[in-house]
Amino acid sequence: MKKVKELEAIEFNNIKEIIYNSAKKYNEKTAFIIKNKKGKEISYTNVSYMDFLDDVNNYGTGLYAMGLKGKRIAIVGKNRYEWVLSYISNMLGRIVSVPLDKDLQLEELENSLVRSKADAIVFDPKLLKEVEQIKQNNKTQIKEYICMDSIEGYKNVHEIKEQGKEKLKQGYTDFKDCKIDEKEMSILLFTSGTTSKSKAVMLCQKNIASNIYAMQCVEDVRSTDTNMAFLPLHHIFGSVGLLMMLACGVTTAFPDGLRYVKQNMQEYKVSIFVVVPLLTEAIYKAVLKEIDRQGKTKLINVVIKVSNLLRKLHIDIRRKLFKQVLEGLGGELRLIISGGAAADPEVIKGFSNFGVETVQGYGLSETGPVIAAENYFYQRPGSVGKTLKNVKVEIANKDEKGIGEIKVKGPNIMLGYYEMEDLTKESIRDGWFYTGDLGYFDNEGFLFISGRNKNLIVLKNGKKVFPEELETLINRLELVSECMVFGMPNENDKNDVKLSVKVVYDDEIIKEKYSKNSDDELYDALWNEIKEINATFPRYKHVKNLIVSHEELIKTTTKKVKRFEELERILKTSK
Repeated sequence: MKKVKELEAIEFNNIKEIIYNSAKKYNEKTAFIIKNKKGKEISYTNVSYMDFLDDVNNYGTGLYAMGLKGKRIAIVGKNRYEWVLSYISNMLGRIVSVPLDKDLQLEELENSLVRSKADAIVFDPKLLKEVEQIKQNNKTQIKEYICMDSIEGYKNVHEIKEQGKEKLKQGYTDFKDCKIDEKEMSILLFTSGTTSKSKAVMLCQKNIASNIYAMQCVEDVRSTDTNMAFLPLHHIFGSVGLLMMLACGVTTAFPDGLRYVKQNMQEYKVSIFVVVPLLTEAIYKAVLKEIDRQGKTKLINVVIKVSNLLRKLHIDIRRKLFKQVLEGLGGELRLIISGGAAADPEVIKGFSNFGVETVQGYGLSETGPVIAAENYFYQRPGSVGKTLKNVKVEIANKDEKGIGEIKVKGPNIMLGYYEMEDLTKESIRDGWFYTGDLGYFDNEGFLFISGRNKNLIVLKNGKKVFPEELETLINRLELVSECMVFGMPNENDKNDVKLSVKVVYDDEIIKEKYSKNSDDELYDALWNEIKEINATFPRYKHVKNLIVSHEELIKTTTKKVKRFEELERILKTSK
């Protein structure tokens, strides 16, 4: 395997070293932009790297003064400064962080607090109703309830920070002097739960710090960049992505929500974006739709061909040629890092045509999280790039095509699953973590993901179908908002399945272009396009059954389709 071209980076052992280094190196540079809303009035607060470290030490000292040294603190809420402050303060004080999904149902949230044995919870005021119910139920061992904002009857983050500041002035430096054990559990993270019971992953600071270093060696993240923390911070890809930004001296802003992504990109002049493919594809579709609305599709396609020809001659003027397109995205966007699921190669190529480098990576919560990634030097359509420098990857139990289960070894591998010893032994064998994902390497060391082992559809004749392969192509169709390929039980043969797809219509496209068509005509139009896709595959991969719906597929909060729950719903409605 050829070695990946590397960028310069310093390897740290733990998160405390990273935060202190950034405070020293970037000092008065803005680390976070906080938007303040008071009625219709909007103002902004810039928090420098040194101010952030002061806030961490003040708040952490306040937590110690409350008796939370060595305890476990759950954090639940939307992406905001107080979330980050809580998370990093915990890590710098050897307090275990339990990041939780703000969209969990009450029962799931309470169950996660019980399972994690959390001693305290830091929560967004929007979750007050759930928190009060949990308090009333008294099933958890939580003793301290801390709100991210000032709210009657509860301690809040800013109050604790001020109390800690006073304690520091009085000479109480236990938090500030805390020595980090980078190999002990620092984060207890629940997986996104595409199955009924999520697993609790135990991660140490060495897992995270080693992964940040490896990513810095390959991804061109600059201290002049502005990042928007869009990915949920309770998700490992979101939180480690943010920590990497802090390690690189980037300025981070927080989005107002999914509907305001484009507006926020323009507002903050976002230059770098860490996202999941669903959002990447949504932004790209919106760009193409706007080009089409202006009647410039043919012109843009011609300019792309000219631009790509010039690039072969080492003349790159993409950002000048497509300035108007880029202005619609804020004007500064230069790098998109996509992860969490496979991205459509056409979308990656499309953004690149406009002058926005788009790379994707691959990883799991259990691997802290990144295993492999593309970068400016190494990109190959359909691949997830090359393995990171401190990570080893092998393919176990290869078939005749070289496809097998991806297994990983390195300093980023989790400590194990919390209170799931048998599952830990099953997943980690001889130091190798078995991912449950299927993939292969090409001759130049690029890693390709074929699909999840659990999602694999095995036909009666022994042929195997990866649903993700077909879904990528079907999702490109204009009418399609999203889809899921699955094996529908065959009524005529209980030992076989019928390759099927459930398609969710794109309502906006229908209203705009197909409003006069009947449901049958729309169905036929879609079915004809799927038959064209079928024609590009061997017969055993042909989709033979189509279900259409306006109802969104069942997903986790990180936008992964819950395939088994969705299949149960399909089977119930088809009876």
